[in-house]
Amino acid sequence: MTAPSTVTDGGPERVGALVREFLQQHDPAELEPRDFFAAQFDAGLARVDWPRGRGGLDLDARLQRFVDEDMRSAGAKSAVMRNPLGVGMGIPTLLRHGTPEQLDRFVRPCFVTDELWCQLFSEPGSGSDLAGLATAAVNDGDDWIVNGQKLWTSMGHVASVGMLLARTAPDAPKHRGLSFFLVQMDSPGVEVRPVMDMTGDSKFNEVFLTDVRVPDRWRVGAPGDGWSIAMTTLQNERVVLSGEGSGPSNVGGGRVEYLIDRARSGGQWQDPQVRQQLMACLTTARVIRYTNLRAVAARKAGQAGPHGSVTKLMQGLYNRRLQELAVDLAGPAGVAWQHGADVETVAKGFLRAQSNTIAGGTTNILRNTIGERILGLPKGPGYPSSTPWNELPRNG
Repeated sequence: MTAPSTVTDGGPERVGALVREFLQQHDPAELEPRDFFAAQFDAGLARVDWPRGRGGLDLDARLQRFVDEDMRSAGAKSAVMRNPLGVGMGIPTLLRHGTPEQLDRFVRPCFVTDELWCQLFSEPGSGSDLAGLATAAVNDGDDWIVNGQKLWTSMGHVASVGMLLARTAPDAPKHRGLSFFLVQMDSPGVEVRPVMDMTGDSKFNEVFLTDVRVPDRWRVGAPGDGWSIAMTTLQNERVVLSGEGSGPSNVGGGRVEYLIDRARSGGQWQDPQVRQQLMACLTTARVIRYTNLRAVAARKAGQAGPHGSVTKLMQGLYNRRLQELAVDLAGPAGVAWQHGADVETVAKGFLRAQSNTIAGGTTNILRNTIGERILGLPKGPGYPSSTPWNELPRNG
């Protein structure tokens, strides 16, 4: 389906008409998700602010929420829910920094979920200090040879493509000696091992890279530009993880509206303290949603910055509070459940909630970012930023 050219001049009404026309021709109930995503991408409705021919229509990012609402109402699956690291983080990074060859090769397969993506950033010895990572990439003609270890790699066990941040200049300052690569996860030398969390699931992984060859054509940006490119990825990650108005928020206790319905059906709604807690969560959810929408509009206007840190910080604390309330509403069943029971989802959401305050930047790191980059507070003590990485003390 080809989008009418008049949509570039339109607002919500024209976008809504375009989505309705698309849904009349592509019923999500009759199509496999992959086929629906392919049609959605080709119609420019993957993200309306993406370029034409790359899944978008070159429109204002604020119009995307009208597309999302109509798609959800029609029962359509979400590509970002199925491939969050690729669609929510990888594609925006490539659209900003990638070559035409990289865009041709990776963007559409990523959105249609032919290839799932993961993020190879964090390491055992450099968790909060991402710029201190030690995984090395050494140039060898048309390839780079990578050796190192990554940790907390979500979806690493099912991913086809990994976004890799590696050190290519150990004698440069730590932020300037990094480069960004796209790695095929089935390459020789890539070993993925699951890491079990407190819920009993293994959604995280550790990844070992031993003499892995990565073609230079899959290097994103120039050598040494990896930190600035990774910041694009992380800014988008913080939006995806910020919940309301940006990405997935149906984990565990689910959206606050679901808890309100459950409190009404269970009789807890009559308790004024319960109502007060639910309304506080509802208010916070709305604040996060509208703050996210402003952040999206700022990025579209070329004003990308650290403001995603604000909503990521808020969402992590909000989700933890929401999951605690979900367990409270479940009563004794929330802490003593049978395997397979509905309340098990609530309990696992509560156990997993702490990870929202860690993944994508810990709460303390985000507070530092907000203090230094938004409020203008002085940086904490440390080595001068010009110190070569190989002269800095490291774990182990």
